[in-house]
Amino acid sequence: MKMVPMSDLTRALGAAVLSCCLLLTTACGAAEQPDSAQPGQLSIVTAFYPLQFVTEQVAGDRAAVQNLTQPGAEPHDLELTPRQVASLIDADAVVYLKGFQPAVDEAVAQSGNDHILDTTSVVPLRRRPEERTDDHADDSPGEDSHDYGGLDPHVWLDPANMVTITDAVVDQLSGLDSDHAAEYRQNGQRLVDSLTSFDASYVAGLQSCERREFITTHAAFGYLAERYRLTQIGISGISPDAKPSPGRIAAVHEEAQTHGITTIFYETLVSPAVAKSIAGDLGLKTDVLDPVEGITADSRGDDYISVMRSNLEALAKANGCRQGQTPPGQG
Repeated sequence: MKMVPMSDLTRALGAAVLSCCLLLTTACGAAEQPDSAQPGQLSIVTAFYPLQFVTEQVAGDRAAVQNLTQPGAEPHDLELTPRQVASLIDADAVVYLKGFQPAVDEAVAQSGNDHILDTTSVVPLRRRPEERTDDHADDSPGEDSHDYGGLDPHVWLDPANMVTITDAVVDQLSGLDSDHAAEYRQNGQRLVDSLTSFDASYVAGLQSCERREFITTHAAFGYLAERYRLTQIGISGISPDAKPSPGRIAAVHEEAQTHGITTIFYETLVSPAVAKSIAGDLGLKTDVLDPVEGITADSRGDDYISVMRSNLEALAKANGCRQGQTPPGQG
């Protein structure tokens, strides 16, 4: 359903792109086609999994929600097919995170769609903290293919940010479909309650730990670390394909020994080779800490909340955390 008509020119361009896509069958296979909205449903396009999760939870069966990032794909380097670009033109709304996926930013800007929710408008990105490198101040975590302007885009790993995004999606859908606004608010509140519950689990589970530092290959956990008073030590940079220098690896070795680290974390969508190499050198364990950028058969859970709960279990185990005890010096 269209609340504001597009210009004739925009529609003509969209039709041309879509026609081109239909001819390129190898580039636009059935798996990449957008979910079709049924009569009375909104058609919503989301950029990657956490935004898809929130939108589906809020919309219920009132919308067909398409995720531009296919399951198992690494979202940082997403490239869009012509069909996906065309889907942005005719969608009732688009939900994305500006500055995270350059291809999506460009396609959104060119779509002419008037119903765009950029989540950075409600959760501004923060500058990422300086990496812990001890005496190796000149060793960067790795050569990032994405600098993000010095900002950290991984806001969804703080559940408080997800609550804010949920509220924004509720407002967006209610504005498009006011007849069902009460239903969107109810669905949104149900999700907020779930997010608040597992946030409380994180606070309790990470309250008292033998150590507050953790080492991970992909430095995606700055927002999570800040919320729960942890210190992230990234082997690579903010982008998962960054390659650590030999000096950086030496610095991580020193960090692990200094802080009594037991576990080197890696994620499911990128190679664990670096994490396993460092762990092998130091006689440490490896485990998964998932940035929840996508759900696959290898994910430890079938949705955002269940994977985040698995992350809590992994962090608590690796850091020797004891739920319910008062942290030292906070009696």
